[in-house]
Amino acid sequence: MSGHDHDHPDPSDIALRVEAIESLLTEKGLVDPAKVDEIIRYYEKDVGPLNGATVVARAWIDPQFKARLLQDASSAIAEMGYGGPEASHVVVVENGPGVHNVVVCTLCSCYPWALLGLPPSWYKSPAYRSRIVREPRKLLREMGLDLPESTEIRVWDSSAEVRYLVLPERPPGSESMNREQLATLVTRDAMIGTAAVQKTR
Repeated sequence: MSGHDHDHPDPSDIALRVEAIESLLTEKGLVDPAKVDEIIRYYEKDVGPLNGATVVARAWIDPQFKARLLQDASSAIAEMGYGGPEASHVVVVENGPGVHNVVVCTLCSCYPWALLGLPPSWYKSPAYRSRIVREPRKLLREMGLDLPESTEIRVWDSSAEVRYLVLPERPPGSESMNREQLATLVTRDAMIGTAAVQKTR
């Protein structure tokens, strides 16, 4: 599922190809290098899983914020300064005892980028997009998340109109941790629903 079964070009080869394509497009006047640098900086500095983790950590310690998040996620997320097209129309689904949520985009790779950063390659793969719908328990087990048979698994299909974010369960033993400490526990995969949050990683 992780794509390890397939051959991948050496990362240095990919970097060289990207550099060559960028040089060609720049030479033809089709790309402004300053704009490219601006986009890269945006995704490196302003978006990423830490944004989503901060939202989750606040929901764990602030019941009123959590209620707003579950009722109108886009507005609650905007309170924290996160916005943009990929943070609009977000719906948060909460994990709890006996219920586990997992997100997919069966059509392409719709995803709340502003909260989770760039989507992982496996999220975009046809294998994940089809199998998580047909056999979620088996696939999650293969990805390292072995849920009890009694746990109901709910699969949510993101689209351009609605992008789902999982609110994972707060791990036992984290009661004394503050928001910043809690945020360090929350992973991108936990907010997609393919992993659980552990007290220590």
